[in-house]
Amino acid sequence: MHPQLTEKKLGSHPSPPVSLRVHTRHVSVDTDTFIPIVCLDFIQALDACHANGWSRWTGACNQAKHDLNMCLRKERIDRTTKNREDAKLRRHKTEQAWKDLHDD
Repeated sequence: MHPQLTEKKLGSHPSPPVSLRVHTRHVSVDTDTFIPIVCLDFIQALDACHANGWSRWTGACNQAKHDLNMCLRKERIDRTTKNREDAKLRRHKTEQAWKDLHDD
């Protein structure tokens, strides 16, 4: 019989294997397009800290987590700033095109 039908586990969900958890952090390198992983050093430091079972529960990894959060925050702010500037340029081009269309 299927194991899920015979065993009852109340609220316990096994954590995914490490290969699945780390899968999203690796980027395949193509010769034409290479996407660097931002904050890779901070991610690796936090993973190394979490490798020790007790350190993740006693707060020993808090500084590594904070450093990673600050790095990701900086990347997000940089990305949104760039997107905002690009949107202003696109909006200006659109308004100029409409203005030119109405002037003709």
